[in-house]
Amino acid sequence: MKTGDNPLLKKIVRALEDRKSLDIQVLDVREIISYTDFLIICSGTSTTHVSSIVSGLEDSLPKAERPVYVNSSKDDSWWILDFVDMVVHVFKEDARLFYDVERLWGDAQKIVV
Repeated sequence: MKTGDNPLLKKIVRALEDRKSLDIQVLDVREIISYTDFLIICSGTSTTHVSSIVSGLEDSLPKAERPVYVNSSKDDSWWILDFVDMVVHVFKEDARLFYDVERLWGDAQKIVV
């Protein structure tokens, strides 16, 4: 599967790329977990960059396609945006290494970005 097969997924990835997100990974978790279909993981170089990625993503989407839930860590090093069928994790680089979400869902199929 490629991101072009899902219009919202394609928009999200494009918005993340536009904000210079680092190492964007899309994991197909439909066969592994029940609460979502895709996990999108990316990084920013600082908390300012991470916040810019999050606001840029939200601003790039029409109101009807924006996340239903947004949450950040106390230090803004990890944001979660829940789109129901997709969950976006935006990490500061060191937080991403620490939590290692990709390894946690290592059985998931990686989607070509």
